[in-house]
Amino acid sequence: MIELHSWPTPNGLKVSIFLEEAGLEHKVFPVNIGKGQQFEPDFLSFSPNNRIPAIRDLDPADGGEPVTVFESGAILVYLADKTGKFLPKETRARNEAMQWLMWQMGGFGPMLGQNHHFNRYAPEQIDYAINRYVNETARLYGVLDRQLEGRDYVTGEYSIADMATYPWAVPYEAQKQDLNDFPNVKRWFETMAARPAVIRVYESKDALYPQGEEMTEEEKAKLFGIKK
Repeated sequence: MIELHSWPTPNGLKVSIFLEEAGLEHKVFPVNIGKGQQFEPDFLSFSPNNRIPAIRDLDPADGGEPVTVFESGAILVYLADKTGKFLPKETRARNEAMQWLMWQMGGFGPMLGQNHHFNRYAPEQIDYAINRYVNETARLYGVLDRQLEGRDYVTGEYSIADMATYPWAVPYEAQKQDLNDFPNVKRWFETMAARPAVIRVYESKDALYPQGEEMTEEEKAKLFGIKK
C-alpha cells in the first residue's frame, strides 16, 4: 500500500499517473496547499520542504518500517525501482530516461511554474516577467519537440520521463503556447491524453481533491511566500 499525500498540481498528478499505470494499491491523502496544509507538522515530518507530493510506502522491499519519499522526481524513481516498471534497467537507456526526468525537474517544471505564477497569480502584471517566462516556456517546448522527432515517447519507450512531463504541458494555453507550433509535442500530447491510466487520473482528480472555496488573499500570500 502506498499513501499518496498530494494535491492536483502537475507535480502531484505525475505520481498519480505512475500509480495508475502500475496498478499499485494506494490511498490518497489530500493536502490542500491553498489552505496551508503543507505547513502542518505531521506533513512536514516526512516532507520537510513543505511541498507536495510525498509518499509513504507501507510495504517496502526490505520488509522494514514504512519508507517515506518527498520530491516528485525521487518518488517516480523510487516507485519505478520498486515495481520494475517504466524505467529501463539497461545502463544507457536508464541514463537517457533519468536525464529527461531531470530536465523536467530542473527546467520544464520550474520555468513553466514561473510562467503560471506571473500570468495567473501575481498581484500585478509585470510585462518583463511574463515575457521572460513565456519565451523560456516556448524554448523548452522546442527542446521537447526536437527530442520527440521520430519517437513515440520522450526516450522512445514510455517511461517516468513522460509521466513527469505531461502534466506540465496540460495547461499549455494558459502558458500562452500553441501546440501547432510544436507538431511532435502535439502528437505526443494527444497520445498521452488517450492513455487509459491518464484518463482515469484526470477524470477522478476533482472527486479526490475537493477544491472548496477560492483562496483568500492571505492564503495566496502564504502559498507564494509573500511577506507583508
